[in-house]
Amino acid sequence: MTHPQHRGSIFVEDAEILSHQAFPGDQFILRLHAPRCAAKARPGQFVHLTVDPQRPMRRPISIMRAHAREGWIDLLYKKVGEGTALLATRKPGETLSNLGPIGQPFKVSRKRPLLIGGGVGMPPMVFVAESLRGSDSHQPLVILGSEVPFPFTPRPSDILVPGMPEGVIATLPLLDDWGIPCRLTSGQDMPGVHQGYVTDLARHWVSALDEAARKEVEVLACGPHPMLEAVVALAREFDLPVQVSLEEFMACGVGGCAGCAVEVQTQNGPSMQRVCVDGPVFDGYQVF
Repeated sequence: MTHPQHRGSIFVEDAEILSHQAFPGDQFILRLHAPRCAAKARPGQFVHLTVDPQRPMRRPISIMRAHAREGWIDLLYKKVGEGTALLATRKPGETLSNLGPIGQPFKVSRKRPLLIGGGVGMPPMVFVAESLRGSDSHQPLVILGSEVPFPFTPRPSDILVPGMPEGVIATLPLLDDWGIPCRLTSGQDMPGVHQGYVTDLARHWVSALDEAARKEVEVLACGPHPMLEAVVALAREFDLPVQVSLEEFMACGVGGCAGCAVEVQTQNGPSMQRVCVDGPVFDGYQVF
């Protein structure tokens, strides 16, 4: 049973592949023509995609961008198993059955949202950042980390970010073009990229803020489980609100099977909630 909020807002579409780009680290960006999904998609939501006619089980993939007027959505995924390996072979002009948008989105409420994305958790942060593009009431900072090469070529940014270690100036070009400050972290040695964890770089920035500015910060994050756990610990250290988008194996993707249930701490005690429709975005303190 889907969440009442999703009724009438999840669509099945035969989505034409408009482009399919390969990047280092077995990463791909897929653009689909899915106008009904694109019109309703919000940052933090995902689609459930049929990857190949021989694989009836769909795969959940986060939405990285959505253009309501032109009717397309962008998905970033990594080839990790048989399903995504088959998806990687699909060509522009072919169609995929797309179910979406699904899930509870991120909700930005404070002036200084700190957006942290790791690996295939980067797409929702790009989507949040784009939704805040040109905003007078929000000043986002995006921190992206990857243990494999980034699915883009980092470039130096002229946008000043106080509190960053000296020499950490590399950014995602798309965000830089939008005028949104972004910095990158990696375990690899790359020019202008911080060598370490996303939480290391986030701590540098938050620590440099005065008390008044820190009260304007909230954290939004998506990435691997250990990264999210560390992000919530960082938020707790500085007493910051934090939302996390969980990654979980899914079968139906619309709340019917409850195969993606996780334990969430509520005011009434522990509750088993479904990542697909009760999430994927949760209050970080309730799940960690």
